[in-house]
Formats: sequence, structure tokens, C-alpha cells
Amino acid sequence: MNEVVGRDDLLLLTLDTLRHDVAVELAAAGRLPNLAAHLPGGVWEKRHAPGSFTYASHQAMFAGFLPTPASPGPHPRLFAARFAGSETTEDRTFVFDTPDVVSALAARGYHTVCIGGVGFFNKRGALGDVLPGLFQESHWEPEFSVASPTSFESQVARAEQVVSELPARQRLFLFLNASALHQPNWFHLEGAGRDTGDSRLTHAAALEYVDRHVGRLFSAMSARRRCFAIVCSDHGTAYGDDGYTGHRLGHEAVWTVPYSHFFLEPSA
Repeated sequence: MNEVVGRDDLLLLTLDTLRHDVAVELAAAGRLPNLAAHLPGGVWEKRHAPGSFTYASHQAMFAGFLPTPASPGPHPRLFAARFAGSETTEDRTFVFDTPDVVSALAARGYHTVCIGGVGFFNKRGALGDVLPGLFQESHWEPEFSVASPTSFESQVARAEQVVSELPARQRLFLFLNASALHQPNWFHLEGAGRDTGDSRLTHAAALEYVDRHVGRLFSAMSARRRCFAIVCSDHGTAYGDDGYTGHRLGHEAVWTVPYSHFFLEPSA
């Protein structure tokens, strides 16, 4: 990461609430052509979330604690705050002296942009201002929210606008929190309704919806130069698993998340 930072643009795309099992099933079935084309080997990496709900998980990720590989460690991290005795920091880790990687990248000349999705990014109160407040520029509109059937394409359109308005030489760190997977998501499945509610099937349909538009985001982020992209879930969610529904709880469906990172090469 010490070679990447300062050279490439950076993208952190969190697919909020995406379950690992659903992501793996859809990739294996060929139902995520745009995402799978960039996943190493066409498969998601199995990892453990740093938190069981959006606020906790993103606070951890912005501090350098991305989802942890689901195997015995220690596992070196891409980003890490300078901390005596850290067992997950190595020579290739981008080590920073600020409280979070967002401000560290800003100090290295990056323009930092947040495109919010779920309520913790809506800037409508003190709590909804904390995470967006880390960034130099932040965006949230009702069209980006969990209640919008067109949330992700609206967020991508804003990302395209952000990129188009930046000077060519300006490095960019773009964070986008995709809300489409989060409940309610029944409106992404044809034939589903408010009365039937959300399920693993509607969750899967929401992921397919994201996949249909994610290529535009990747194209925008690689339009100016190579981009290093991190795509992951912040936590999963339960749909009746062992009697549990939702998240902010300690269940395998919540703690296990899909993760990947890869380079987006600039267009010819």
C-alpha cells in the first residue's frame, strides 16, 4: 500500500448488509457478471466483519481495521494507525499518524469524498454527521437511502459527477456506502410486495441490481488513472436464521462477510 498510496486513486465500496453466503452463491451461478469479472479467480474472499452493524463496522474500517480473513492469523493489514506492538502491521502496510485513514489520505494530497447510503450517513442529525464528517466532501440524498428502489444507480451518478469535476491531476479517495442490500429490499424482486417483506431472495435480487450498475462506478473510478478498489460488506444480516432477524447481533450470518480488493486499470 505504500506504493499504491500517492500513485493511484482509491475506492472503498461497502455493500451494506451483504451476506457472504448470498454473495458466494450468486457469483458461482454467474449472476454477478460485472463484480465477478474483477474478483480474483471470480470468487469472494471469506472474512469476518469488524462490527455487527454499520456504525461500528465503518468506524473500525476507517481506523484501518478492514474485515479480517476467516482463518487463523495474524493477518497483515493494508492500512494501520501507528500503534506500538501491533502484530498486523508490516513493511507494506500504509501506516498513518492520524486517527483515521481518511484524514491520513487527505494529508497525502487526496481529495476525500463520501457518498452515503444508510441512515448513519444521512447528515440529518449529530450521529448521522459523524462518519460523513471525516471527509472533505460528502453527499447524501433521500434517493440514496434504503427506501429508494433506485438508490445505487443514483449514488453511481453522483460518483460520476464527482470524478468529472475533479482536476485531472488530483488524486481521489472515494467511499460509497451502497444501501440497496439493506432492508427494505423487497422491491428489487419482481412479484414481491410489502406484505411479503424481505428475504434471502429479495436480498439476492438487490445484489443483482447493484451488479447491473457497478460497472459504471468502476469505469468512472478508472477513467483518469489506475484505481485500487476495495469491495466488501460491513456486516451481514439474518433472515430468520436460527430464529434471528436483522443484525447488531452475534450470528454467523452477521459476522461472516464477502471481501475483495483489486486494481481497476485505466481505460485505453
